[in-house]
Amino acid sequence: MRTASWLLSLAVVAAACAALPACSADPETPEEPSPVPPEAVTKTPLAPPAGDPFDVPLTRASQAERDLFFAGDALFELPLRDADGLGPLYTRTSCGGCHASGVRGPGAVQKMVVVLADGVTASDDQSALPFGHTVHPLYTGGGKTAVLPPDGQGLNLKITTRVGPSILGRGYVEAILDSEIERVAAEQAQRTDGIHGRINHVVYASEPNPDTRFHAHRKGDVLIGRFGLKARIATLDDFTADALQGDMGITSPLRPTEVTNPDGLTDDLKQGIDVAIDSVNVRSMYVRLTEIPGRKSVTNGAALFAQVKCNTCHVPSMKTRSDYPIAALAGIAAPIYSDLLLHDMGTDLADGIQDGEAKSRDWRTPPLIGLRFVKTFLHDSRATTIEQAILMHRGEGSEANESASLFHALAPADEATLLEFVGSL
Repeated sequence: MRTASWLLSLAVVAAACAALPACSADPETPEEPSPVPPEAVTKTPLAPPAGDPFDVPLTRASQAERDLFFAGDALFELPLRDADGLGPLYTRTSCGGCHASGVRGPGAVQKMVVVLADGVTASDDQSALPFGHTVHPLYTGGGKTAVLPPDGQGLNLKITTRVGPSILGRGYVEAILDSEIERVAAEQAQRTDGIHGRINHVVYASEPNPDTRFHAHRKGDVLIGRFGLKARIATLDDFTADALQGDMGITSPLRPTEVTNPDGLTDDLKQGIDVAIDSVNVRSMYVRLTEIPGRKSVTNGAALFAQVKCNTCHVPSMKTRSDYPIAALAGIAAPIYSDLLLHDMGTDLADGIQDGEAKSRDWRTPPLIGLRFVKTFLHDSRATTIEQAILMHRGEGSEANESASLFHALAPADEATLLEFVGSL
């Protein structure tokens, strides 16, 4: 995200809206544009752009798409206030608060869950957490009570942290064919080494989006999850609406109700739905249009990556839909280095939380995108180097035990090459 001031952010949004018909009068919610006309796109391999930039629009984006990228980026950065509908509960005041410059963090959330004596399996009785598993330490907009881990009561409570993941290249992820994810899952099911990724089938929880270019899902549809640390959400507009609602208390036509809170408030200082659908869709377009940073070639890196079986879960590329509405992402091999499947990562990384079909020990394979722009790794930032992150894949019951052991057994020079390769992705 750019470090533009709030006024400059509005100016960028207004400039983008000026080129679009019937722009909303509310500067926070520019009107969603007409569908981008199809254009001829040269699908060349991704090349490192000059200067190694990140948080930039797709290399092959049209001018209309670039305008949308910068309009959405401004909204993504924009801090929201009580008057905008912030609260009653919130974690950060902007999307950028959890995904600064499109990469992970600095914002994080705490999760809490009542677990059994083993410390990792969720108890069937979660009645001690009537407001859910997310800690909401901040309140405003009429709220007076935070949601914090309960004290005492003889609870066996597990508290963990989740750092906001990178959003770089997520349009590539959304564009991947369902059949590709199903194919990889079927192939892994036949393996004899214990690596068996699973699809997280999730329920679409938002109201229908009137912009049906990317999908026409309706509330209750069962879909393939691909976003979130446990693949709990299927589409980027649903992901955006969920984050606005859950992390900022900002309601929208997709998620029109306030998060359940201890004060029993069903609204905040801004009466009714807080932002228009345009506000969700333009933010979502920014995420869709964010490019994968350029990658350098590392001699023998890909071969070593395969040798230690990293490429089994971190699949280098998968095919995208030929009809995906962003032409630059349609019908290509998306280089995301993920299978988007759930894997049992063992007890050491378990958090006790169930998201859809994902259980306590399950995590979606994170896309390896822009790793050189982050300083910490794994879902809770417990690893401060890529080497630590690889070795922390080992644990009781982890599907990645063999891969981590193979990495550890490499000759020092090969280990250094592999780390350089992963760090260049």
